[in-house]
Amino acid sequence: MNAIHHVEGDWGVVCRAAAMATVAHEGQRRKNGTPYVQHPARVAALLASAGGDEFLIAAGFLHDVIEDGPIDYDEILEECGEDVADWVALMTKDMRLREDIREPEYIKQLAEGAWEARAIKLADQIDNWQDGLTDTATIAKRRGKAEWALQISDQDTEQVVLALRSRLAAMIAQ
Repeated sequence: MNAIHHVEGDWGVVCRAAAMATVAHEGQRRKNGTPYVQHPARVAALLASAGGDEFLIAAGFLHDVIEDGPIDYDEILEECGEDVADWVALMTKDMRLREDIREPEYIKQLAEGAWEARAIKLADQIDNWQDGLTDTATIAKRRGKAEWALQISDQDTEQVVLALRSRLAAMIAQ
């Protein structure tokens, strides 16, 4: 990934990202009926609580907007900068591919990409794990995704990743 190109202390990026996520997820709902925008807000909060900086928090707000919304890479680049746009792009599956090809490619791009994308994926999995685990099939599917998120981040040494890994591992161990 590219070198970091941002100004430290630019907390306005979090506000811009939150606003973009709100627009992108307008009218969308989670399976449990709650407004979808609550999910990226919780992902951003998890990243903040793990020690993420403002750019990682902003990317947490935006992690689903390319895949699930009308916002593209260039809009994120313009509003939030290259790092945030790159991390969100790493979180985006290539929906042009068949699922049997798409999923392994997605895992590969996360595994080989910036550690920040793996941090976002861990926070995403923590929030998904907390979101209405009721049936055995859903639990098994989420456990599988949580386990590969832990696996691809097992070499990361950044404090944010370590904090999120620890939390996710404890959750799925229960």
